[in-house]
Amino acid sequence: MGTIGVLIFFAVVGAVICAKARSAGGAVVFALIALGLFISTPAGAGLPGMLTDFMSSVSQASEPLTGGSEAVG
Repeated sequence: MGTIGVLIFFAVVGAVICAKARSAGGAVVFALIALGLFISTPAGAGLPGMLTDFMSSVSQASEPLTGGSEAVG
């Protein structure tokens, strides 16, 4: 478990270094690697489900504003 933490730390540091050097592509790659490593840990295993629930809640809340499945007119 400690090895994954070190890899996540280095991926975050790499993303920060790339961002400071104005290399957007490298920063995005390092950030995605860090996110993938985080999701593979037990602490981050619930992240995809949480994001799904959040997006579902946002969709349900905005449905009256956007008309939902009903056609206007």
